[in-house]
Amino acid sequence: MIALAQTIRQVLDFTLFHVSDRSVTVESVLVAMAILGAAYLASRVAQRILARGARLGVRELDAGAVATAQRLTHYSIMLVGAGVAVETIGIDLTTLFTAGAVVAVGLGFAMQNILQNFVSGVILLIERSITPGDVLEVDGKVVRVDDMRIRSTVARTWDDEELIIPNSTLVQSTVKNFTLHDQLYRIRARVGVAYDTDVEYARDVLLAAARALEGRSLAKEPKVHLWEFADSSIVFEVSVWIENPWDARATRSDVNFAIRRALNDAGITIAFPQLDLHLDPEVVERLGGARAARGRMKDGA
Repeated sequence: MIALAQTIRQVLDFTLFHVSDRSVTVESVLVAMAILGAAYLASRVAQRILARGARLGVRELDAGAVATAQRLTHYSIMLVGAGVAVETIGIDLTTLFTAGAVVAVGLGFAMQNILQNFVSGVILLIERSITPGDVLEVDGKVVRVDDMRIRSTVARTWDDEELIIPNSTLVQSTVKNFTLHDQLYRIRARVGVAYDTDVEYARDVLLAAARALEGRSLAKEPKVHLWEFADSSIVFEVSVWIENPWDARATRSDVNFAIRRALNDAGITIAFPQLDLHLDPEVVERLGGARAARGRMKDGA
């Protein structure tokens, strides 16, 4: 047993390499790995405590806030653990940072986009202007945020396409967030009716159809506006509110169906482009004479 203990001690004291005037042994490396493992376990426990506290109502946090707190807690604990592990090995962090300053500058230029996205991800996690579950409009596309990572954000389109959006895009460009403060979203649909239509009656019909729409939000009343006098129709705009922007496309279809059905039942004509052609009588007479002349020529032939 004594010999075995001496052998284990010799293995643990074996010097792997030197950093400045310090020796890095097997024992110090194992201790550093244990510290990193303990930091990871502590991070997992802290994240579970945050999630459990939110479920029990200890703190009024939504899913986005919990995810943000969990990520920041994980990064903080792991950063502290890494620092302690490096110091345990025998590497002076001050010396390491000084020696790596030039290399860090070079890597900074080479990894500019990655660092930019990393910093943007930290800003998004702290600021919480965008959280998982939010419905956004990015580059003309409506997407729903599925997961926010430290470098990129994963979002899903209406066509179930997954987009990986760099975090710098969300921070530096104008992004429309439909669910920043509430879930209410306004749907607009336009329809043109014939010029001989009673506009007050048409407005009442459209308003009744909007109010009877299933799935609309009762928090705000529908609106019907006379939008414009177009070339071939009088255009109305019908707007209703819904409580989930992600359902906007399907609900807009329902609104259009309801408008069509209501106008048909009321006997109101949905206008379509028309063109009235007026001919001068002299031109008509000349055309008639030319046609008769061509007919006589054919008969003579």
